[in-house]
Amino acid sequence: MPEIREYELFEVHEPVSQTIPFVYNSPHSGRIYPPEFIAQSRLEGIAIRRSEDHYVDELFGSAVALGAPLLAANFPRAYLDVNREPYELDPRMFDGLLPPYANVNSLRVAGGLGTIPRIVAENMEIYARRLPVQEGLDRVEAVYKPYHAALRRLIARTHVQFGFGVLIDCHSMPGNVRVAGNVGRPDFIIGDRYGTSASAELSRAAIAILEEMGFAAIRNKPYAGGFITEHYGRPSRGLHALQIEVNRAIYVDEVTLEKREDFAAVADAVTAFMRQMADYVEKFAGDRALAAE
Repeated sequence: MPEIREYELFEVHEPVSQTIPFVYNSPHSGRIYPPEFIAQSRLEGIAIRRSEDHYVDELFGSAVALGAPLLAANFPRAYLDVNREPYELDPRMFDGLLPPYANVNSLRVAGGLGTIPRIVAENMEIYARRLPVQEGLDRVEAVYKPYHAALRRLIARTHVQFGFGVLIDCHSMPGNVRVAGNVGRPDFIIGDRYGTSASAELSRAAIAILEEMGFAAIRNKPYAGGFITEHYGRPSRGLHALQIEVNRAIYVDEVTLEKREDFAAVADAVTAFMRQMADYVEKFAGDRALAAE
């Protein structure tokens, strides 16, 4: 797959020394589109970029200065989605038979949003024709597996160093998201897989910090967390995973995808949130709910 060797698939931004038990992850902010992928697609320009979590890596970039590593994808979500099982693949997309271990019946595959997505936002089909099965499997080997290996290393190192760890999986959501029973749009959504991927205390703290900053923040609805949150969150072992969704409308023009004038102010607010989360965890690091073992 020569096209993916032309740039780094992802980057691990490291502090000089990791001083807080956090790992930040931005799996959907990649915006380097391999030319071979563009040639396969019926979409171009801004249309193919609709699935990006625009500039989320920059919003959370100060995690490094605060003492935590940040893993950020360079490949786009439309090319491969690491927030899925490795083989959530849609047989309708491929020429040839998928291997028997492929999960072809998940709800995400049915919706066109498997490991290799069929659509971008607004149900726009990505590909002009079917892909060879081997190409799909090669992407998993060459992109998905190295990314998750890097994420596992960061989490394991953090767990060994501090005795517990907190993964923050960073995303953005469309500005038109509405939640039943809530007036207005949420600015942030914190997902903890309904209490299974992180301690309830940690989720409540995240919500409280955001609300004290003046943001509208809710928990789990409609985004409770994807594969990454579910797979890496093990509160019983002192490994907590939270998904955070930032409303794109507060920092980017969703038509042009240009940053809004208040982008820097939102980034500063995200920095303040990360700092206060680190302070909270440091204060309660001995709590059994956080450091379970």
